[in-house]
Amino acid sequence: MTSNLNERKLKIGLVQQAVASNDKHENWAKSAAKVRQLAQDGCECILLQELHSTLYFCQNEDVNAFDLAEPIPGEATAFFGALAKECNVVLVTSLFEKRAAGLYHNTAVVFDRSDEIAGMYRKMHIPDDPGFYEKFYFTPGDMGFEPIETSVGKLGVLVCWDQWYPEAARLMAMNGAEILFYPTAIGWDRNDTADEQQRQQGAWETIQRAHAVANSLPVVVANRVGFEASPDDADVGIEFWGHSFIAGPQGEILSMGSDSEETELSVELDLNRTENVKRIWPYFRDRRIDAYSDLNKRWGK
Repeated sequence: MTSNLNERKLKIGLVQQAVASNDKHENWAKSAAKVRQLAQDGCECILLQELHSTLYFCQNEDVNAFDLAEPIPGEATAFFGALAKECNVVLVTSLFEKRAAGLYHNTAVVFDRSDEIAGMYRKMHIPDDPGFYEKFYFTPGDMGFEPIETSVGKLGVLVCWDQWYPEAARLMAMNGAEILFYPTAIGWDRNDTADEQQRQQGAWETIQRAHAVANSLPVVVANRVGFEASPDDADVGIEFWGHSFIAGPQGEILSMGSDSEETELSVELDLNRTENVKRIWPYFRDRRIDAYSDLNKRWGK
């Protein structure tokens, strides 16, 4: 069953990129070339991966890594704002934000066909695991789960570890997000068996496709790719597993990258189909909000 709706199409793209050094200008130029290609191919909205300016510095705890952080506004936002304006696209970027001395965030910044910042999101869920020592670097976000209004719709931007939390996706959807975006940096520990690595990657894909299903929204995920050595010689480093993907509102995979190669993905989304799915599968109508108060507790009985 479908409804008669005015046609709403949106060509969306993402960049899956390897990072070889902390030369941010070189990395920005590489990202910009890929954004220009996607824009030339007709993409109106483009997602870059998490912390794309530099190597993933959270593999260890080092106070000198705070030198990599950028103020907002600053040089990074000036560069990517100019790029969004040049290419006439909505651009979702990811930055290591220096808010103040001793106060840093993992922050997504969105530009809407302009060098002006359309909106920001500060990563809410911060991991602290071997090789991912993010609590040392990032203060949890304080901007809530508010979609960012753009010329292509309301974008629900979340960041990496947020992708494991159905509450984050749900709140973005409840606040009007039309598409969910996840800039990401996740990979394999080389000490894990091949079977364990595949289970982890499969779980990562499944949970995000589930957010698409549970909220009847497309999901766009840009993950970095390639091996990055740890600054600590005793550690094995991280093999970022790529597999960036775009899924439709029933979790169906529309496009997916490899686990080892840089790539750009693009898909034309049918936003009418998103609305039709919501009409046929009215999950929000049937939510028992009168019975969910315990979700505000850390644990049950």
